[in-house]
Amino acid sequence: MATTDGRPAFDRLRNSVRQFDVSGKILLMPDMAPFGVRLLASCFRAFGVEAVVMETYKALSLGREFTSGKECFPCQVTLGDILHYLLREKDRLGSSFSPERYVYFMPEADGPCRFGMYNKLQKMVLDRFDEFRDIPICYLSTNNAYATGSIMPADRSPAFRKLSYICVIIADVLDRIGWRVRPYEWRPGMTDAFLDEGLGALRSAIESEGAGIDFSKLFRITEEIAATAATFIDPHKPRRPRIGIVGEIYLRSHPDSNQNIVRQIELYGGEVVNASIAEWINFIAYDRDVKLRRQCKLFWKEGSHGTLRHWWRQWTDIQMERFYQAWRQGQVYRMVMRHLDIQPDHGMGSIERRLEGERLFSFAIGTEAALSIGGALEYAHHDFDGVVNVFPFTCMPSTVCAAVLKPLLHKMRLPYLDAPYDGAIQPNREVAMRTFLYQAKQHLEARLNGRNDKANP
Repeated sequence: MATTDGRPAFDRLRNSVRQFDVSGKILLMPDMAPFGVRLLASCFRAFGVEAVVMETYKALSLGREFTSGKECFPCQVTLGDILHYLLREKDRLGSSFSPERYVYFMPEADGPCRFGMYNKLQKMVLDRFDEFRDIPICYLSTNNAYATGSIMPADRSPAFRKLSYICVIIADVLDRIGWRVRPYEWRPGMTDAFLDEGLGALRSAIESEGAGIDFSKLFRITEEIAATAATFIDPHKPRRPRIGIVGEIYLRSHPDSNQNIVRQIELYGGEVVNASIAEWINFIAYDRDVKLRRQCKLFWKEGSHGTLRHWWRQWTDIQMERFYQAWRQGQVYRMVMRHLDIQPDHGMGSIERRLEGERLFSFAIGTEAALSIGGALEYAHHDFDGVVNVFPFTCMPSTVCAAVLKPLLHKMRLPYLDAPYDGAIQPNREVAMRTFLYQAKQHLEARLNGRNDKANP
């Protein structure tokens, strides 16, 4: 199998889908979590990379035109986004369009999930357009815990990594501020407008000062956002049933792909907490820790002391990274929770104890199923009134999760709803959502009146 220019197809994929320094390029980023991806783009800009968040969900038909339908739904969405952007950019610039200026940013994951093959498939599609063949794809990978040393100069990579993780946490906090305040706001729309202003202030601060690794201004802005948003809550409005969302990271975070499920739940009377982006990053670091520890034990038993030293240094590095992540995440959440009672994030230790205690699943299996099952049990433990599992239609990890959670939460008398998406409008989804929220309200009333006899998770 060869490409049109005679080079082996696999060699071309290896050379054009890789990790490399993106300095001086226009980095094209797919939209996902609205706050998170925009703060990450500002992190790249702080280090001199012209990052652009592409318009999303405007060309799903393009994504479907170049896929078979067997791919994961986010693959179709993101493929449509990149083709839509490039075709419009080519029309706008005309003869001055130069593909060498652009880099498409599409992270990947190892393991059984189809996500690990998105960037390869999408590169094959881009190669079908002569004008886009020379646009490479750059990625970060779960294989090395999203290490950034290869995508920018080595002397700047550690600072970029710290800044980007801080911004992931801040974006999660902004989401949780919105979810906590918006259902109870004095005037409809005031929370969204205020958070958009706060996002702009944070992006300006990141781009102007973020590279200096002094996060005090970012923390100050975030705390001011939380303190002000807390005043938007009308104390006369009764607390709604709290609904926890778990599931595949892209679908649960991308409002267009999940048909704005958060706002639908709020419309029907619920208060939402969605699983965070930091939870996934922390899980990847934790998984890397476990794998490195296993390798170290193996080389110790084999007496391969030279190799052991190499792996031991990597394990020490990941331990320091996990400590840094826990410290920074706790720092930001404590600061915000002085003003507003947002839901704390799930810790990896707590999730694993839930899984191991019930012998339901294991982190050793990997995939998001571990986080979704453990996260749902954490929601139950913290007196949530319902759980929604959001995932792409046919998603293997989320199907496993549904098989475990549905009977388990039914036994615990905690309302549960599967919400698979493939871009189609399901006519019975509104009925299912209304019924689910009705059950969640009943659960809340029973819990407040001491009549909830669910099993202790």
